[in-house]
Amino acid sequence: MSNYIHVPPGSPEVPKLDITVSEREGPGCRQGALQLLRRLRPHWRPEEVTLQLFTDGITNKLIGCYVGDTTDDVVLVRIYGNKTELLVDRDEEVKSFRVLQAHGCAPQLYCTFNNGLCYEFMQGEALDPEHVCNPDIFSLCEADFQACGGSLFLLLIMIFQL
Repeated sequence: MSNYIHVPPGSPEVPKLDITVSEREGPGCRQGALQLLRRLRPHWRPEEVTLQLFTDGITNKLIGCYVGDTTDDVVLVRIYGNKTELLVDRDEEVKSFRVLQAHGCAPQLYCTFNNGLCYEFMQGEALDPEHVCNPDIFSLCEADFQACGGSLFLLLIMIFQL
């Protein structure tokens, strides 16, 4: 298959860490997440890190990691679901993420690891069909879309990849 996703020149490389995070809840999952955080947030003390599991996903496991009571700096750890690589080309997914990030349309991608990736948490609300049908919100989405270069390709990435 041809490679259609071209990462803009000068885009930062994404580190690939040789770490595997257990997809099962419990000590193994926490240990793997802390291993990642030792590289990404070396100043965080492991005993002070809170891990919050988000349960809305269908196949992937998503964990928010932060210190203290504030959520100013949250690292999201996404652990890929079992066999999802059969449906999603993970290398192309990372390229898509980097393209959107280069255009200011995606959070910062901190790293990938053996069975997932880590990225910045951004405050916001996920849009549902009711939101998008609201003319005021639709016009804001359209403006953001234009800011990302306005290509149909980028819109499709925004909708289907992230």
